[in-house]
Amino acid sequence: MGGGTVSAPLSELTTWDADWSGLRVVVTGIGLSGFSAADTLIELGARVVVVDARDTAENRAKADTLRIVGAAGILLGADAVAALPQVDGAAPDLVVTSPGFRPTHPVLAAAAEADIPVWGDVELAWRVRIREGRKTAQWLAITGTNGKTTTVSMTESMLRAAGLRAIAAGNVGTPILDAIRDPEGYDAIAVELSSFQLHWTHSISPLASVCLNIAEDHVDWHGSYEAYLADKAKIYENTQVACIYNAEQYETERMVEEADVVEGCRAVGFTTSVPAVSMVGVVEGLLVDRAFIEQRKDSAAELAAMTDLGEYAPRHMVANALAAAALVRALGVEPAAVRDGLRAYSPGDHRIQPVARLNDILWVNDSKATNPHAASASLAAFTSVVWIAGGLSKGVSYDDLVAEHRGRLKAVVLIGADSSELQAALAQHAPDVPVIHALGEQTGKQQLSAPVTSAEEIMVRAVAAAAAAAGAGDTVLMAPAAASMDQFTSYAHRGEAFIEAVAGYMGEQQAPGQAQTPKEP
Repeated sequence: MGGGTVSAPLSELTTWDADWSGLRVVVTGIGLSGFSAADTLIELGARVVVVDARDTAENRAKADTLRIVGAAGILLGADAVAALPQVDGAAPDLVVTSPGFRPTHPVLAAAAEADIPVWGDVELAWRVRIREGRKTAQWLAITGTNGKTTTVSMTESMLRAAGLRAIAAGNVGTPILDAIRDPEGYDAIAVELSSFQLHWTHSISPLASVCLNIAEDHVDWHGSYEAYLADKAKIYENTQVACIYNAEQYETERMVEEADVVEGCRAVGFTTSVPAVSMVGVVEGLLVDRAFIEQRKDSAAELAAMTDLGEYAPRHMVANALAAAALVRALGVEPAAVRDGLRAYSPGDHRIQPVARLNDILWVNDSKATNPHAASASLAAFTSVVWIAGGLSKGVSYDDLVAEHRGRLKAVVLIGADSSELQAALAQHAPDVPVIHALGEQTGKQQLSAPVTSAEEIMVRAVAAAAAAAGAGDTVLMAPAAASMDQFTSYAHRGEAFIEAVAGYMGEQQAPGQAQTPKEP
C-alpha cells in the first residue's frame, strides 16, 4: 500500500464508517467527479493531494474551497500532472482518477508501475455507500455506446413514479458521490457509467445492470475496440438480480454469458420485436414483460403503450424504454409505474430534438450523436436527409454508417476542423451525394466562400448550406457522428449553436406574421 499510515488496509475500506484516516490519496482532476472525490475523501479523514493540468480561474476557485476543507495540497498546471506527486512526503496509498485521464497518463502509469491501486469515483462511491443511520440505495447500472442518458433518465422517472426516492447520477448530471452523500439517502440510484468509469471499477455489485448496445467508440482512449468491449462488459460483473442485454445485438448477450455474477442472477433480454420468454419487448403497439411475471411461459404483462413515449418515438427510444423498464422491474416496480414514468419523461435537449419546421422542412438537433452508432439511429428515423456532420472522430470508421444510409442522404454539410475520414467514406460509399464543407472548401457541387473560424459562424454557414440543399419533405439533421471539442466546448454548445443558427435563418425567411413552429413532427 505504499507505506501509508492508514489504520485499515484498502480491502477493508468498504463502508463510510471504516477507518479512512491517514490514507494518502492523489486525486487526478478537479472537475465535477474529481472535486467530489477529493471533498469526500477529505471528509473521511484522508490526506488528499489533487492535480489538474488546467490552471484556470475556475479551478483555482475550486482549489481554494478544497484547501479550506482540509486538502493536503492542490497542484495546477502542466507540471502538476507530469509525475505522480507525494502526499505528506511519501508515496500515496491510492490514486482516485477522473474518467478523462487515460491509463497511459504519466500519473496513472507511474501508479501502476509502483503497484499503487487506482480507483475511479464510482469505485469510491460503492465503497462508502453504506453509512450507519442512513438508507443504502440499490444501484441500477446502465452503460452502452449510445442511449445511456436517455435510459438513465427514463429509469429515474419510473422509480419516482413508483413512489421511491431516486436519482440519476454518475456520468450524467449529479456526480455519484454527491448522490451517496445526500443526507436523506435514496431508495435507488440509476447510475450511468461510461467506459472510462467502468475501466476503474473493481468491486461494484449492482442490483440490475444493462449494456444497451455496443459499437466502435473511444478507441483512442482504450487503445483498441477489444479493450473498449472488455471495459463495457464490466457492467455485468457481480450483478445481483438481473443482467439485462440487447437481444438484437449478440455482443451484449455474450457479455452476460461471460460475466461472473451473484448466484441466482438472471439474464433478461430486451427487443423491439415480440419477446421470447425472459424478455421484454413489443406486441401490437404495447411494451410488454415476459420476464418478471410468474406466467411468463404463456403470457405477458402490459407495461405501457407506444403512445406513452410521445408522438415521435424512433426505434432506439423504444429500446431504451424497454431497458429502463427491465431495470425497474428487477427492483419490483409495478407495471403502472413504468407507464406513468414514461408519460412523465421528457427527452433532454440535443437528442433528436425537433427545433423548427418551415416550408415542410423539418430541422432536427441531435448534437448528442457523438459517434457513428448514435448518428445511425438518428438517420434511420428519417427518409430524406440533408445531414450536417463531422467533428472529432475519436479514431472510428465511418464506412458502415455511410454505406447503410446513403440511400436517405440528399446532401451532406461537413463541419469539424478535420472531417477527412468522413469525407473519404462519403466519396467511397456515396459518391453521388453532394458534399459541402462549412469552412468553405469545395468537396462537391456546392461550396461556401470565405473560410471562418468561430464556432457560431461555422454553424451559421452550415445551416445556410443545408437550407440551400433541402426541399419540401426533407429533414435537415445535425447528427455529427463525432465529438465536438475541435470547434465547440461541448456537444451542448454545438447543439445550441445549431438552434440559434436555425432561428436566425428562420427569422430571415419568415414573411410578416408567419410563425416558426418548433414542434414534434
